[in-house]
Amino acid sequence: MTADSTHAPSYYAATANPAPAPEPLRGEHEADIGIVGGGFTGIATALTLAERGYSVAVVEANRVGWGASGRNGGQFTDSIDGDTAILRQLGREGEDFLWHLRTRGHEIIEERVQRYGIECDLRHGHLRAAKKKRQVAGLRADYEEKVRRGLGDVVEFVEGDDLRAVIGTDAYVAGIVNRRNGHLHPLNLCQGEADAARGLGAKIFEESPVTHIEHGDRPAIVTAEGRVRARTVIIGGNAYHNLEPGTLKGLIFPATSHIIVTEPLSEDLARAINPRNLAVYDSNYIIDYYRLTADRRLLFGAGCNYTGHDPADIPGVMRPYMEALFPQLEPVKIDYAWSGKIGVVLNRVPQLGRISDNVWYAQGYSGHGICLTHIVGETLADALEGRTQHFDLFNRVRHLRLPVGPWLGSRAVAAGMLWYRMLDKF
Repeated sequence: MTADSTHAPSYYAATANPAPAPEPLRGEHEADIGIVGGGFTGIATALTLAERGYSVAVVEANRVGWGASGRNGGQFTDSIDGDTAILRQLGREGEDFLWHLRTRGHEIIEERVQRYGIECDLRHGHLRAAKKKRQVAGLRADYEEKVRRGLGDVVEFVEGDDLRAVIGTDAYVAGIVNRRNGHLHPLNLCQGEADAARGLGAKIFEESPVTHIEHGDRPAIVTAEGRVRARTVIIGGNAYHNLEPGTLKGLIFPATSHIIVTEPLSEDLARAINPRNLAVYDSNYIIDYYRLTADRRLLFGAGCNYTGHDPADIPGVMRPYMEALFPQLEPVKIDYAWSGKIGVVLNRVPQLGRISDNVWYAQGYSGHGICLTHIVGETLADALEGRTQHFDLFNRVRHLRLPVGPWLGSRAVAAGMLWYRMLDKF
């Protein structure tokens, strides 16, 4: 199957399940809830609302899963980098909230894959690894907290010979194996959930860039050829929109991440580098992340940049990182290489809020979006029905706003990330 030209030329697009032809937004439409963005935020929220009987219309500039949702590393984990900010600002209430974040997304995804028969190569098993001895204490503390919280049957702390039996590289000194976390084909999951939402009556308009939001008693999502008027509008475009700059400017910044995918590996080579078929990322500030695909390729990502420019030779940039972990991959061909934007928040806490009483937004997953977007979808749906506890907790977290445009803001963030890269190195 060849890649759909409307998606990034990725492994995911080349192996995507069939999708319906796009239906652009034309003319006037009505819905209970209008949603901007056909990535995981918009689609997960739409499906949750459709399951509860609401009429929903999603408006996407490109195709479902076109952005980060359809071109990420494919790891679903219990990670949230903003846990320190949540605990500092919300205290004990935030601690319990964090554990809700760490588990609920898995449940939603697994339930939907089963209920709607979504074929997305879902596999359980994950390793978070320490590259340096100074990272081991934090890793062990995280493991012990998971055990205290009742997850002792799904986590395992590994080091020494036990670690070498888990992953085929000498780059790590310890790790946590988590049998609840795992990996999947994100584009197929996003498109599968979109199909499920359509089956429940949701309208999904693609190839329809939104020009602006029309505010009022019944706000509208407006494109060049049509509009959706709704009781409430949710903006869920993450790093791929410039709507409502008066409220949202300076809150998130697009970081560009790069991924390469090898040719299919032999069974022996795949088993040698990743015998348990785990998704893996390390404990550095600027992480390497990788996994095997369903057809035994290594999908590998590393680093981020904030310049907005893709390198001319993505494999040339990425191969050294991959081969540093697995020198035996030096002769292996790279079949796919692509980039995508991640919406990064300075304190790494997803941002949920209101621009007005009936125009809401959700954004900023900082590279951990697969599970978090599904939690956010449920949180938004609950809040629309008056159960605002979790929405209000997200909204209470204070976010630093850089009072500059995206270009200067991204370079300010890049300067800060250079410091963390130096910490990783030294």
